[in-house]
Amino acid sequence: MRAIHAPEAWDLGARGNGVRVAVIDGGLNNLHIDLNGSVDVARSASFVPGFAFNQDVGGAGAFSHATHVAGIIAAQDDGVGTIGVAPGATIIGVKVLHGGSGSFAAVIAGIVYAATPISQGGAGANVINLSLGAVFNRQGVGAAHLVNAIGRATTYAYQQGVTVVVAAGNNAIDLDHTNNLVSVPAQSPHVISVSATGPVGFATGANNADTPASYTNFGQSAISLAAPGGNDTFAPATQVCSRPRFPAGNVTTNCFVFDFVISPGTLGNTGGYFFAEGTSMAAPHVAGVAALIIEKSGGAMHPAWVEAALRASADDLGKPGNDDFYGGGRVNALRAVQ
Repeated sequence: MRAIHAPEAWDLGARGNGVRVAVIDGGLNNLHIDLNGSVDVARSASFVPGFAFNQDVGGAGAFSHATHVAGIIAAQDDGVGTIGVAPGATIIGVKVLHGGSGSFAAVIAGIVYAATPISQGGAGANVINLSLGAVFNRQGVGAAHLVNAIGRATTYAYQQGVTVVVAAGNNAIDLDHTNNLVSVPAQSPHVISVSATGPVGFATGANNADTPASYTNFGQSAISLAAPGGNDTFAPATQVCSRPRFPAGNVTTNCFVFDFVISPGTLGNTGGYFFAEGTSMAAPHVAGVAALIIEKSGGAMHPAWVEAALRASADDLGKPGNDDFYGGGRVNALRAVQ
């Protein structure tokens, strides 16, 4: 949160109040202490047959990717746990994955549902977060049809006035020079594709969270913006570190774990937190800043203007202008609301 200057934005009153963010992902724990009351349960939905939006594999305490993403966006400012970029935003859980995988048909249906106004039977989202994706060979009729179908869904959301934020992917691929491969939805039309940054050695005193993550996809043609997603290159990997835990005690684990992102992350447990890394964690930082921008605009803003505001307020890292790893820059919540 400090890396993107979110605390300074909160000091100006930015909270994301009234903004609806759809987390299109796996099962989401709406009863987690940091999310309870912030999830629109009535409009949350599942496109995985036989499972509700808040169900997934694993019992109490199992890791929930969707809950981790939702917490980065909107964990409440409640004095416990963590705080999200937009702690006043409303989350809509849209389940399209189960056990971390799912069908493209479910993803497409989830996008359309999230982007459709409530008056027309949809979720009425202002922002969609897609911390998911796939890379495959672009050759062949089937691949072309699939890319087109997903593109039609992201274009529909754009036409409905919904800002779509997506994870760039964790394959360490240069998307400028992989003519035979395509990554979706990272390379789909009308999306904001987010690469990941992270510190190296936070637990030992490093405070630079803007190092490109070892795993992040990159390429000027694909990356819109960068945001914290965690890093995993601290060595030696076996070194153990201890950091203070609020309100008392310490967290002791491998030092490199502290370079990850911590957020709510459990199913069936109202107070569990996880460290995790990935462009999956970077995208919701941008979705949260988008919510702050939309809040300031009065509750509705065309996605082209949201992206323009994100780009204009980002910190231009790397070479001047658009570059391989940072795209238009690392998001800056304070400048975004100023």
